[in-house]
This record gives sequence, C-alpha cells and structure tokens, in this order.
Amino acid sequence: MALKLRQLSPEEYDTIDKCAHSRMAAARLVERARILLLAHQGNRVPAIAHQLHLTAITVRTWLKRFNAAGLAALTDKPRSGRPATYPPPQVAEVIATSLTPPEQLGLPFASWTLDRLAAYLHEHKGIAIKRSRIDELLSAEGLRWRTHATWFGERVDPEFAKKRGALKNSTRAHLRRVS
Repeated sequence: MALKLRQLSPEEYDTIDKCAHSRMAAARLVERARILLLAHQGNRVPAIAHQLHLTAITVRTWLKRFNAAGLAALTDKPRSGRPATYPPPQVAEVIATSLTPPEQLGLPFASWTLDRLAAYLHEHKGIAIKRSRIDELLSAEGLRWRTHATWFGERVDPEFAKKRGALKNSTRAHLRRVS
C-alpha cells in the first residue's frame, strides 16, 4: 500500500509552500517542506526520493511524522549528547572571577593573564580549567584581553634616540617616471 500525505489545510499548505521556496530557512526544514510539497502534488515516495536525491526511508519518515503530528513534526527532536564539561555555575564563576580585579582578591598583581586566572581558579575555586577554554568562555561572553604597554608617553631613557641611531626606511622609495 502506497504512503500518502494527509489532506492539508490552507494554512498548512501556505506554510509548507513558503518554507519549500525559502532561501533563509534552515536547509533541513526546506528539504522536509519540499518532500511534503511534492507528496501534495501527487508524487509517490520513490519519485520524491529520486528528485530530491534522498533515500525512500527518509521520505517515508517525514511523511509519517507529518501525518501524525502536522507542522510541528518538521522540526528536529531533541537529541542526547555529551554533557557540558563545565556546568553553568562554574562558567559563571570563571567570568565573575575574570571581571574581579586581582587586588580585591588579595593577589599581588594588578591584572589577570590566562595563566594566572587558570591557576587561581584551580587553587582557590577548585575548577581545573585550561587557559584555552577560559579564553573560549570569555570570548563567547564578548570579553577580550587587553595588551598592556610597558611604557606610556616619553621614553624613560633620554639618550634613546642617540643610541638607536638614524632611522631607516623599511621600503625603498618609488622612483617616478618622467615622460
């Protein structure tokens, strides 16, 4: 017995048609909408599978899901996966610590480095986390490290220009053509 698409309501048809022709929707959703649209036009499972370069099993799966649950069936079901390595409270602790000046925590330095932050979190908070992961977490929050200059304004050594010598151009001057 051939698998057929159930009767579509006008709202369902409009939604499926818009999604099947969308350029902004997720590719999976567009593909599933195209399956339904072709089935609505009277195409059978093997023809749909051939036209969309899918397997017949995939086409049958989405037709059955739509017949059972309607438009809600087109979205992916939740999947299991690897649990987060660092739970949200630990991530929050990493971010809060990085935003706290080290002097307030009784540390002998004025600013954090990734190594100092990783060491502090491991020793005082019990969070064993790599510096690269700290950088990823902070970047995801929109935070980034500042580069600190070793001097500001005038050079400390007044004889610096004399010791450095004459400046050299790093590139040769371009010769102009005279016509």
